[in-house]
Amino acid sequence: TGEVLKLFPFLLGSEHTATATLPAAFSDLLPHFLVEPEDEYIVKNKPVTLTCRSTPATQIYFKCNGEWVHQDDHLIERTVDPATALPVMQVTIDITRQQVEKIFGLDEYWCQCVAWSTTGTQKSQKAYIRIAYLRKNFEEEPQGKEVALDQEVLLRCHPPEGVPQAEVEWQRNEDVIDPASDPNFFITTDHNLVIKNARLADTGNYTCVAKNIVARRKSTSATVLVYVDGGWSEWSKWSACGADCSMWRTRECTQPSPGTGGKECQGLDLQSLNCTSEQCPQTVSGAEDVALYVGMVAVVLCLTLLLIVVVLVYRRKKEGLDADVADSSILTTGFQPMGIKPSKPENSHLLTIQPDLTTTTTSYQGTLRSRHDAPGKFSMTNGPLLDPLPNGSHTLHNGKLNSDPAEFVSRLSTQTYFKTLPRDVANTSYGTFNFLGGRLTIPSTGISLLIPPEAIPRGKIYEIYLTVQRKEDLRLPLAGCQTLLSPVVSCGPPGVVLSRPVILSMDHCFDACLDNWAVRLKKQNYEGVWEDILLMGEELVSEPYYCQLEAETCRLFSEQLGTFALVGESLHMGAAKRLRLVLFSDAYCSTLEYNIRVYCMDDTQDVFKEVMQMERQLGGRLIDEPHVLLFKDSYHNLRLSIHDMPQAHWRSKLLAGYQEIPFYHIWNGSQRYLHCTFTLERLSLSTCELTCQLCVWQVEGEGQSFSLDFNIAKDTRAVDSEFLLMDSNATALAGPSAFQIPYLIRQKICSSLDAPCPNGADWRMLAQRLKLERHMSFFASKASPTSVILDLWEAQHFHSGNINQLATVMADIGKQEAMIFLVSDGEC
Repeated sequence: TGEVLKLFPFLLGSEHTATATLPAAFSDLLPHFLVEPEDEYIVKNKPVTLTCRSTPATQIYFKCNGEWVHQDDHLIERTVDPATALPVMQVTIDITRQQVEKIFGLDEYWCQCVAWSTTGTQKSQKAYIRIAYLRKNFEEEPQGKEVALDQEVLLRCHPPEGVPQAEVEWQRNEDVIDPASDPNFFITTDHNLVIKNARLADTGNYTCVAKNIVARRKSTSATVLVYVDGGWSEWSKWSACGADCSMWRTRECTQPSPGTGGKECQGLDLQSLNCTSEQCPQTVSGAEDVALYVGMVAVVLCLTLLLIVVVLVYRRKKEGLDADVADSSILTTGFQPMGIKPSKPENSHLLTIQPDLTTTTTSYQGTLRSRHDAPGKFSMTNGPLLDPLPNGSHTLHNGKLNSDPAEFVSRLSTQTYFKTLPRDVANTSYGTFNFLGGRLTIPSTGISLLIPPEAIPRGKIYEIYLTVQRKEDLRLPLAGCQTLLSPVVSCGPPGVVLSRPVILSMDHCFDACLDNWAVRLKKQNYEGVWEDILLMGEELVSEPYYCQLEAETCRLFSEQLGTFALVGESLHMGAAKRLRLVLFSDAYCSTLEYNIRVYCMDDTQDVFKEVMQMERQLGGRLIDEPHVLLFKDSYHNLRLSIHDMPQAHWRSKLLAGYQEIPFYHIWNGSQRYLHCTFTLERLSLSTCELTCQLCVWQVEGEGQSFSLDFNIAKDTRAVDSEFLLMDSNATALAGPSAFQIPYLIRQKICSSLDAPCPNGADWRMLAQRLKLERHMSFFASKASPTSVILDLWEAQHFHSGNINQLATVMADIGKQEAMIFLVSDGEC
């Protein structure tokens, strides 16, 4: 033991040692290893554990990269081998990512253990610890090809660099290719895919997928088109000689028929030949000519009468259609984009429906009467949307719901499904909806719920709510380096039956690069447990949830209502959250001290709104435009400092050079709005001008600087009068007023684009023109792809959309007949 202490002087101060005394019978045995440390990979930020077990041994220590690991970092366990009665010692240590990164690029990080007995020492094998990763870009991606039937096809793939090396699989139309079950496919040792004999069924989109223990990457899809060139059939026999003294024969392009873009047959498909004079039939007599002419005149008269009948039927049907359009004025009149006066469109010749000039708002006021008097068509209630009127008609209240929110929350809080809804009236929206759909919005939060037409089954009326939860109101478990990337949003009641998915829109606060993140959508079940329901970027069209990720917004297609949140886990230190930096000061200052508060919050509108409301209560004022800072998962803290104040008039009461917010306080999001306060002191009450630089930066990362120059006495406007101009739009819109596209026009667009067109002028081209081609598979899985695309357009452009731009897209596709909703100023 004394020799060991000489070798390891750090053990002298340790209360726990790995030293044991062997019985005399085993004192002459060298230790041998039962378990040796093995190579390990550090995945993300999880430490790895190395284990060493030896018998008989008086002590065991680990050495990593030539340096002894401190005794306190060893976890020791002693047992006895029941078979040999020899003492067994086991030691484990943990290796963290930070330890490995310290020598990253200089050498490989390794550890081995050394075991001692009274006879001597033994060293274990070296275990190498590497940081696992998988880069973003493929070194070579497959390229699309057009190949002839039975031709061999080679698709190349060189996966991204990674540790450990990535495994590769191939997919066709998102289905995994298994060469064992289909021997026409072969995957080479260097990951290329070979199609031995191209078949028509092999046409599709091929994707190379690389994966290791860290991540899964997909290459861009390569389209393989297997085509068939047409061939000519044999010539038919010559026909009999005709009246014009010629005969003919034909052949068809059917052996094989051209397919999937193959070439048409070359040459003639009809040949004619003059007959000899003996084969020509005799010409008809004069009397027969007269009979022929009489027959021709009779045919012409019959066709004329038939045309007259068709015209009369068409005109009657047109009159009926006009009546239908008139009866459906609830769905078509007065529908210009809300708050936007359209300019005269270039293609105004497409207009066929004139606006109702008596309409002064963007919604309908009048009665909604069933075309048929069958009872039970709607199960009407005395809700705020539809009030019963005589003769079975109902009034649609301008599409806006203005009942008392407090009364609504109080009334529904007694319901079972509503018990978890916080009584936060300012952040709750609700409404009553039927099959016409509608929209709920929480003002100034970026949170909305679009209920498309026909999402609620006909005959049903639902009272639906939308609310944003406060973090302190619920427990959202976050593990490891997970972080909350969105507000927690509830819509309900849960369990209602929907015919089509609704669209929930909410802000997020990350860099929107899925190569840096594993982002999961979580949903709270009825027991209050949070469950993963979707991994962003790997959505399945068969599931009831699907996400459209935009730069600052996530739009969730959901067939179920509930409580949702986005949770992210960084894949490497390049992952970044967006922080919004906001500066406030006191609106009134009558003392020498003056405070500047710097908020560092998630860059989402709901948190910003909450801070603004809180500062309004404090009497604060905004003193500069907010800045955005990318805060990376680098474990480095956030620092704040103030500089360049006029020393003759101001001084800072901060003793240190800067203030600091710990990394994990920001990353785990346990506090909604972290802030630091700088207390300044003016040397005289007459001093009102303040100029300074305020800097916020992440250590070894990005920073932002505020240049302040203002008068603390002149501008004393409170927050609510300066910036809290809340969204003036109604929180709930029901029926046609919730949409820019009138209901009947929407139906016409869907019927025009849902059916596939050979030239592609259908819903697929609409998706491409609206830059939504990434979601083709999702749209194709729906009964009406066009309606889902229009739902997403409505969700994206409710406040800013120009319906004339959509009309231009339709005109480019060649579907002008569907765009009858454009109304120019001149025609109004």
